[in-house]
Amino acid sequence: MYSPGAEPPGVPHLVILPGLDATGTQHAAFCAALREHGVASTVIAYPVDRPLGYAALEAFVRQALPATQDYVLLGESFSGPLALAIAAQPPPRLRGMVLSTTFARSPWRALRAAQAALYRAPVRLLPMPILSWWLLGRWSTPALRAALAAALARVDADVLRTRAAAVLGVDHTVYATRVVLPSLCLHARNDRLLPGHCQRHLSRLLPAQCVRWFDGPHLLLQTRPQVAAAEVAAFVHSLT
Repeated sequence: MYSPGAEPPGVPHLVILPGLDATGTQHAAFCAALREHGVASTVIAYPVDRPLGYAALEAFVRQALPATQDYVLLGESFSGPLALAIAAQPPPRLRGMVLSTTFARSPWRALRAAQAALYRAPVRLLPMPILSWWLLGRWSTPALRAALAAALARVDADVLRTRAAAVLGVDHTVYATRVVLPSLCLHARNDRLLPGHCQRHLSRLLPAQCVRWFDGPHLLLQTRPQVAAAEVAAFVHSLT
């Protein structure tokens, strides 16, 4: 939840909408790096015990956004479509949007027929070596793997299934084309989960945006916190 008073005068606050686990527990290094650049940040954690789709989560996030402070919204991975929906109909104090390793339209639309099966999928049986290969790549460390495992363990299996099924069916392309706020897209060259064409598709949709590509995996903010924070902070400061 947002708490005012931490940001330097005149600098927008950064509000982070996290990836699939959405616990807000994997961004400590990124938020610390932001502070070094004079940007205060908050992660909005989603309920770990309520299976909510994109529409319900959008309503949840809108209620948690700052009402009295200018801010920039960052949508990471799963939360990119949420950021797009909010930025397309922006609240009064929203000044810009950052999108990190995310998409406007499901990267796996061909698997949409399997959407119903996901509600019965044994999501806890995926071994950590596979998750690490997908999400962390060669940047994997014991600490990052432990943080990922702990975050996923906090979330009910039904919640993870519901979010994964929501990703298969989402198409927020129309929202992306309506965003007129300044936007920054962070893409990862070594993303094994999200195809590069999805990242490029997202960049082409946004009318007012800049794009930065990094060497890094899908969990870019966790594995490259310093370089990602420097880019995001420069963007936030440009909005003052």
